[in-house]
Amino acid sequence: MDPNIQWHNETLGKKVVAMLEKNRFKASYFSDRESAVAYLLDLVPDGSSVGMGGSETSYALKLREKLSQKSCILLDHHKPGLSKEEVLAVRRKQLTSNVFICSTNALTLNGELVNVDGVGNRVSAMIFGPEKVIIVAGTNKIVENLEAAQKRIEQIAAPVNNKRLNRPNPCVTTGQCMDCRSEYRICNITTIMRCCPSLTDVHVLIIGEDLGY
Repeated sequence: MDPNIQWHNETLGKKVVAMLEKNRFKASYFSDRESAVAYLLDLVPDGSSVGMGGSETSYALKLREKLSQKSCILLDHHKPGLSKEEVLAVRRKQLTSNVFICSTNALTLNGELVNVDGVGNRVSAMIFGPEKVIIVAGTNKIVENLEAAQKRIEQIAAPVNNKRLNRPNPCVTTGQCMDCRSEYRICNITTIMRCCPSLTDVHVLIIGEDLGY
């Protein structure tokens, strides 16, 4: 990586970590994915039930394979071959898992996490239910403020995830959110975590790389 980009990622990443800690989250910055994954695996006890929120970051880090090596019970509703009823059952089990792992759509310089969900299982589990929540994000998710967070979601996260999920929504054509009313809309719930929920153990891991959408 270009050392100047690396410096910039680290400068912003550590600033956000300091603000997250001020907001009562547990937070850490990692210059590379390998050290972040090693830290994450130490946070997950062997044999834990682990809910996997929909996250391209987790795929990039190969977390499913590594957690399987720890004999973890993976609650992954994106597992191929599941029926609609099985997907729903997995989503419900994620809410009471030992550990829930996901990413975030945007992370502000003030240490706020902003997310938009279609069903709500991901944002629900981030807030309350699992014994431990681990949120992993690349520095590409860092934005200035809440307004910029919403803009990032509308211009990047929403259209790209619609494309990934093959949803027939207008943003797949325009490349940006059209605030549609489609039955296939995935932008139904917006959450802002300004401070750590009082009864949830939340760890935010920021990696100095571009990861996910």
